Amino acid sequence: MSKGVAITGMGIISAIGNNVTENYQSLINGKKGISRISKIKTIHQGDIMVGEIASTNLELEKQLGLTSDNNYSRTALLGAIAAKQAIEHAGILDITTYKTGLISATSVGGMDRTEAYYYDYLKNKDVQKYIEGHHAGDSTQKIAEQLGIKKSLVTTISTACSSAANAIMFGARLIKSGKLDRVVVGGTDCLSKFTINGFKTLMILSDTYNTPFDENRKGLNLGEAAAFLVLESDKVVTAESRDVLAYIKGYGNANDAYHQTASSENGDGATLAMQKALEVAKFIPADIDYINAHGTATGNNDLSEGRAILRVFGDKVPEFSSTKAYTGHTLAAAGAIEAVYAVLALQNNIIYPNLNFETQMKEFNITPQLQLKKKELQSVLSNSLGFGGNCSSLIFSKKQ
Repeated sequence: MSKGVAITGMGIISAIGNNVTENYQSLINGKKGISRISKIKTIHQGDIMVGEIASTNLELEKQLGLTSDNNYSRTALLGAIAAKQAIEHAGILDITTYKTGLISATSVGGMDRTEAYYYDYLKNKDVQKYIEGHHAGDSTQKIAEQLGIKKSLVTTISTACSSAANAIMFGARLIKSGKLDRVVVGGTDCLSKFTINGFKTLMILSDTYNTPFDENRKGLNLGEAAAFLVLESDKVVTAESRDVLAYIKGYGNANDAYHQTASSENGDGATLAMQKALEVAKFIPADIDYINAHGTATGNNDLSEGRAILRVFGDKVPEFSSTKAYTGHTLAAAGAIEAVYAVLALQNNIIYPNLNFETQMKEFNITPQLQLKKKELQSVLSNSLGFGGNCSSLIFSKKQ
């Protein structure tokens, strides 16, 4: 049994940076990664804006030392790069020294390959291997191969936009219970026409920069990204003299069972998830110094989440902001992207600004943090609220 769950390494690639340092510099400088679609041929190119990663698949393959005939989807490529960064950051030289697992989250999976080769599948045997990489678990297996994890738990979580948060929570529980000594946790999703068309059908995509918690918000910008964190037990931290970046102090998930895509109007699931995370951490609401909100800039989410925050924190709501105006909504990867951002906030005592905000929402009087702010932080809460009512909250802390 491990008393604490330490974060000892992080890796990330997103629309605002190819590693942790680049992402942090973009966050503190207000650099957005949102633009018109340029890498996907779609009839919606002029209609919406997205958070694209600049690197092509060929460039990503070269980073990983892969040959041109590999069958890695873009989701797998992004995930492998972020996961390897996290392992390097943690200073792990031999992945087999301790019982190490991998929990990776995705929703898009290998859809980009399926789109490209679907119509040739029955006619051309050479492309069938790409379709075989369609399922969600394929990217996880490829990441495990890249890391050298062969004889331990390797699994995939797909609970919509809370997926990576649930991967982190599952990893923390495995360490606390003594099942594993180390777990690499996170998520990865690439952009695809299927995703764009699906969200367009839901009529929740914005044709301009997304504006979280703004009265006139028009919808979300989709994004692609991957992020992974290395979680280690007390035993490993002590034995290897690890530098601890932060601790996972609390976690909770709930389902408001309200609608296939919408959250309940009063944020029942989000409220329960935050309350459970506080309970696990043995915290009271006043112990939270900053909330990295889910904040998708859709009409439903921001109203529901705002009401949930008020239900939990009452008239003493800490500073909160959404970072999706920087990266776009990265779907299954979002919980891991924002976990990295939460840890960076703790390390640097920084609260990120909620970009693009202009008009206060009329339903309540809480306003997100609008300027970069220095503040001594001890604990940060991060929300990830997904389709199907999947709501998860994580608490990161400087102290065990």
